[in-house]
Amino acid sequence: MMTVNEVSKLTGVSIRALQYYDRIGLLTPSERSEAGYRLYDDMALERLQQILLFRELEFPLDEIKAILDAPDFDRDKALGQQIECLTMKVQRLEAIIGLARELRDKGEIKMNFEAFDDKQIEEFSARAKAEWGDTKAFAEYEEKHGSRSAEEEKFLAKELMNVFAEFGAVNKKPADSEDVQALVKKLQDTISENYYSCDDKMLANLGQMYSADPRFRENIDKAGGEGTAAFVSKAIAEYCK
Repeated sequence: MMTVNEVSKLTGVSIRALQYYDRIGLLTPSERSEAGYRLYDDMALERLQQILLFRELEFPLDEIKAILDAPDFDRDKALGQQIECLTMKVQRLEAIIGLARELRDKGEIKMNFEAFDDKQIEEFSARAKAEWGDTKAFAEYEEKHGSRSAEEEKFLAKELMNVFAEFGAVNKKPADSEDVQALVKKLQDTISENYYSCDDKMLANLGQMYSADPRFRENIDKAGGEGTAAFVSKAIAEYCK
């Protein structure tokens, strides 16, 4: 665990910013010390990395929160987009540095402003935002999310984790058993009611993500015990056959 001061020194994010992230529910401390100080674990730091990377794409904080909190958030897809955008920024900066060196070494005025053109980066960022923000699922999630308080969000997140805890209690049964399949239906209904319409196709994608994505796997296993994420994934696959 790291204190807010240690996280600030490690990441360069000010203590005031970290406190603000906590207030708006963007980055909640993993726990608090007996004295009430914020403490952050590795999962919180990984979320902070995603926040900072999305900031490089110039996403507003409320949009970043909605994206990261969405049950179908695809970490690998996000990282791929972020890498591409950052690579463009590096190439632009290298071009500007090259121009500056040429102006210094040759000592002549050169009316070349191509290096300062950032339209390509802006266009890419716009496409990325459209891809994350204009999907039906995201729009539906954002509408429901925007009408709820932080306490309501926490309550619904706990309800979702309780469903995974129920999976953990029956993980010795066959994945296609009646009890387990009833839980899959309960999970699907919970997502549809509280986040966005979760049809069988969406549910199948989520099932794959639950076992493949370390962030989801760790959270689900924490709720239901080790191996729960893999079991849920298998049960969903049976349900969506």
